Amino acid sequence: MRIMGLDVGSKTVGIAVSDPFGWTAQGVEIIRIDEEQGEFGFDRLRELAKEYQVTKFVVGLPKNMNNSIGPRAEASMAYAEKIKELFDLPVEFQDERLTTVQAERMLVEQADVSRSKRKKVIDKLAAVMILQNYLDRTGNKL
Repeated sequence: MRIMGLDVGSKTVGIAVSDPFGWTAQGVEIIRIDEEQGEFGFDRLRELAKEYQVTKFVVGLPKNMNNSIGPRAEASMAYAEKIKELFDLPVEFQDERLTTVQAERMLVEQADVSRSKRKKVIDKLAAVMILQNYLDRTGNKL
C-alpha cells in the first residue's frame, strides 16, 4: 500500500511513490502530457498506480506566494478531480510553493547537474519533494 505524489505541470507530470511503510518518497518517472490536446497521461498513471498498489494520491498545489489560487493551482485541482473520478481513490493536496526551485537548487549545488540533464529530472524530483513533505507533515500515515 503506497501513496503516489504528483507534480502536475502543463507539459509533464512528475511521479513519485512512497515506500510500503510511508516513510520515504522515491521518484518513478515523468509522464508527458498535452493540456491543449486533452492528453493527460491517465492511462500510464493507471498502470503505475496498479504496479505500485497505490491507495492514495497527493497532488502538489502550486499556490501563489500570497497563498491565493492562480491558474496553475486551478489546473492541478482539476487534474486531481479527474483522478478521483477515474481511480476512485482519495486525493489530497500538498502546498508545493518553491519545490521546483528547491529541486533545481539541489541539482545545481549538490549534484552539479547540467542544465539539459536537469530538465529531464526536475519534475520527478519535485514530485519526490511534494510527497516527502506530505509524508513528513502527516506523520507518515498511510
